[in-house]
Amino acid sequence: MLGVELLDRWIEHVIALCNPANVEVFTATPEQLLTLKSRMVEHGDIEPLSGNERWLHRSDSTDVARMEHRTFICSKLESDAGPTNHWLDPQLAAKTLDGLFTDSYSGRTMYVIPYAMAPLGGVFTQYGIEITDSPYVALSMAMMTRVGNEVIDGLNDTNVSDVVRGIHCTGDLDPENRWVCHFPESREIWSFGSNYGGNALLGKKCHALRLASVIARDNGWLAEHMLIIELTTPSGEKQHIAAAFPSACGKTNLAMLESSLDGWKIRVLGDDIAWLRPGPDGLYAVNPEFGFFGVAPGTSAKTNPVALSMTQKNTVFTNVAVTSDGNPWWEGLDPLAVGTPILDWQGNSRTFGDGGGPLAHPNSRFTSPLTNCATLSDSWDNPSGVRIDAILFGGRRPTTIPLVMEAHDWTQGVLYGASMASQTTAAATGAVGVLRRDPMAMLPFCGYNICDYFGHWLAMADILPSLPKVFSVNWFRQDEQGKYIWPGFGTNIHAIKWISERISGAVDVASTPVGNLPLRSDLAFDDIEVTEEAIQLLTSIDASAWAHELNAITEFFRSLGDNVPEKLCDRVNAIKIDLG
Repeated sequence: MLGVELLDRWIEHVIALCNPANVEVFTATPEQLLTLKSRMVEHGDIEPLSGNERWLHRSDSTDVARMEHRTFICSKLESDAGPTNHWLDPQLAAKTLDGLFTDSYSGRTMYVIPYAMAPLGGVFTQYGIEITDSPYVALSMAMMTRVGNEVIDGLNDTNVSDVVRGIHCTGDLDPENRWVCHFPESREIWSFGSNYGGNALLGKKCHALRLASVIARDNGWLAEHMLIIELTTPSGEKQHIAAAFPSACGKTNLAMLESSLDGWKIRVLGDDIAWLRPGPDGLYAVNPEFGFFGVAPGTSAKTNPVALSMTQKNTVFTNVAVTSDGNPWWEGLDPLAVGTPILDWQGNSRTFGDGGGPLAHPNSRFTSPLTNCATLSDSWDNPSGVRIDAILFGGRRPTTIPLVMEAHDWTQGVLYGASMASQTTAAATGAVGVLRRDPMAMLPFCGYNICDYFGHWLAMADILPSLPKVFSVNWFRQDEQGKYIWPGFGTNIHAIKWISERISGAVDVASTPVGNLPLRSDLAFDDIEVTEEAIQLLTSIDASAWAHELNAITEFFRSLGDNVPEKLCDRVNAIKIDLG
């Protein structure tokens, strides 16, 4: 099958279990892709849209986002999963999954997809195999991971025990019979009952974050829910920044930022996941993915012209609306004339402005290869990665958190990440707009005990020859009327510029117990339409609000049990004292 005995034996076992009508090793050759797309159109899995190789996929109406309560860590010990994960006994999980997968591919084609995460030929590279009955998954994996005969060559040269093995079945799409199970010790992923995003594309959150975070812990590196950008200053100096934001909080917009300041330029290496390893002089990072899986609503010529341009070719759209001339549409794009006919995300005939709710699903997506992006960094495929100069943490915070602040040291930087909170979005099922703690934006993705994860972050200070600076950012501050007071989008470069100047030591700060704040003059507000009151909120701290925030952080740490590192708890208490 693949020429690797132990892997071929596992594939034969899955064939016997699932009983497919056909088996295809999918390496995404042009001939395979042409046949796959033709088959998908014939069976209604995708529809052609106007433009060059643009396609529409509609998921089941109950299968539109992550379902965290149906996502499990099947470690041998429940304590290894920790207080923030759903644990399932691995033997019970295996028995349940065996029953679900028995004959589950009957009458269907089994796709065996060898894939690689991270640029080939370096210390970051990891290999995986996903077996699926979904042509949508096969097509998407070809866009989101490295798939091809060179991957099979790599499998032959790697230790089989290091290969992540995933098996996915669309199943009956019953939300309460949905299972996304991770087995850290055996490096396996089993997913049943979904055909959407990270529930089904097992190289994404399942491999690149949940399992990779465990592998990273065991081997002294980090697997993180982070974008990576390359910043070029007016003098030509290049700096690299990694940033952790929860899903649908602007990672793609920042990654593809077009600067409003002359001489400052941003190039993207990744918009969602970063693997970070100690290097000879610091922390180095790669984007393990090969494509973008971006949130469509809100993406526009104003917010992200680069992403919008990227979707004009070789893109799969999921759960967007479609105009009568075959173009995708979603909330945030230019409005159509009231009464214009349009198909909504479920394929229902609607008219624009009919008051019948969103036309595109709030978590509708576009899937495009990295190479579609006009602002892709030349270093995107460097197997050695890029040296990270700064790490940012940020979520949707309407109050308290200023526009940008710098941690005094690594411990406080880890505290920024460990205590990060954000209003929930449509990327996961459940209520939207609820403030929840989301440490390092990894709450749904850390594959082991979150308290041990905090400790692993703190320990990096003893491993790394030099440490990146750490910052908090917040683009979502609101006034008393609930209106966003920071314009965002291109003006975010003002905060990035200050971060860059702090990396190089070019500007002074206003020091506070919670972090270093910019001097107003260093943010150059002259070309930004914000009020004096807004500037004050963006560049200062309110001691009473921060006292409440620190108490909330203390309560959050208590909710995690007794294993939160003392260093973090002690720092919270010290800041409380310093604030008075």
